[in-house]
Amino acid sequence: MAKAVKKEKIPRQPMPEQDPGVRRRNFDEVPLGYTPELAMKEAERCLQCKKPNCVAGCPVAIDIPGFIRLIKEEDFQGAIRKIWERNSLPAVCGRVCPQEIQCEGACILAKKDEPVAIGNLERFAADWERAHGKGELPPKAEPTGKRVAVVGSGPSGLTVAGDLILKGHEVTVFEAFHKPGGVLVYGIPEFRLPKEIVFQEVNFLERLGVKVECNVVVGRSVTVDELFEQGYDAVFIGVGAGLPWFLNIPGENLIGIYSANEYLTRANLMKAYLFPEYDTPIARGKDVVVLGAGNVAMDAARTAMRLGADRVRIVYRRSRQEMPARAAEIHHAEEEGIEFFLLTAPKRFLGDDQGRVRGMECIKMELGEPDESGRRRPVPIEGSEFELECDLAVIAVGSGANPVLTKSTPGLELNKWGYIVADPDTGKTTKKGVWAGGDIVTGAATVILAMGAGRKASDSIHKYLTWGW
Repeated sequence: MAKAVKKEKIPRQPMPEQDPGVRRRNFDEVPLGYTPELAMKEAERCLQCKKPNCVAGCPVAIDIPGFIRLIKEEDFQGAIRKIWERNSLPAVCGRVCPQEIQCEGACILAKKDEPVAIGNLERFAADWERAHGKGELPPKAEPTGKRVAVVGSGPSGLTVAGDLILKGHEVTVFEAFHKPGGVLVYGIPEFRLPKEIVFQEVNFLERLGVKVECNVVVGRSVTVDELFEQGYDAVFIGVGAGLPWFLNIPGENLIGIYSANEYLTRANLMKAYLFPEYDTPIARGKDVVVLGAGNVAMDAARTAMRLGADRVRIVYRRSRQEMPARAAEIHHAEEEGIEFFLLTAPKRFLGDDQGRVRGMECIKMELGEPDESGRRRPVPIEGSEFELECDLAVIAVGSGANPVLTKSTPGLELNKWGYIVADPDTGKTTKKGVWAGGDIVTGAATVILAMGAGRKASDSIHKYLTWGW
């Protein structure tokens, strides 16, 4: 009797990347994408579980085994259509979602091996459609005659717009900036998420019939109540958390100190990365420090390196284990020569006689008991002060709720931090006809969680427009 041949175990297929020594000085995208052959080989690794944990780990519940099976069968158009059933921004999510703690983190293969590269496969399907697709659009329901205003064109707002336009409602998106995309364009650098990809995703929604109006600051140009007066039947608020937080330490008003919000907006949305084609005013430090260790801090540090810095250091008051940034972003930053000063906290900024930052006085920290975030609380080590030279500092310690819209909207309940109070299952606020989702409700979080909130809100808005509050 012939002996059964054991099937060869397929290792996870790494995605080709730019060489670190080259990419640290350009803004081109770092990962280069899968070829069809690599994508199909990676898709073979999926076990096609009957009860897929990966789907439960996805905030928008994409049929992950379904689209991976189609890639394996070389039906790439079928794969992107399967993703579109639940996610209208796959090229974005495939690049910036924290898959390692969501879908891939729940993959059964992760227990003994590396998980299926779900994010890389999602990106492949979206990129294949952009390069080879025929521009076909999903079917839309018959017009309902109902009008919805979406405030903010970030991930939650775009998700709501995409869902409701397919359900037959008329949707207008209002964006305060001169380009749509929200944090996807002003916050995430070109080397992680090319602007053209975001604009093509927005264009997809416009082709479906979504209207996008830029340079409209709801709360100033027009209020939420005035939108209702103009005939809108429902309003979704997805304005993000764009109010920068500072350290409130001496010297913070010196020249050469930026909030990460301003620094990345200048570099990204105002196209400082395209110098000299765009001569955007931005300080180009040679010796840069970035305060914080989240994804925004990594983005700022890697941007500073690409804008010509000789040395970039990330200063963080906890240890590496507590760093909130994605492992892939930390890894890429280290490959590009970013230095890490851990268990270090700033005490004050030091200036020269021209009022420009020249350095920072720091103190060493040690970790004590866990605080309310679950991370061990950093405690200063007495007498451990030292100076760190720098000519540019970027503060990336978080952001809060911008009050422009919320303070102009009576009847909208806010919590003690100024975020909108909304039902976590529906996105309903305390004001009739108004929903909210994303960072303006939760505080700064991830793109996919904002999209998940948008999905829940769009389902609730549709029920309201069909059946009433």
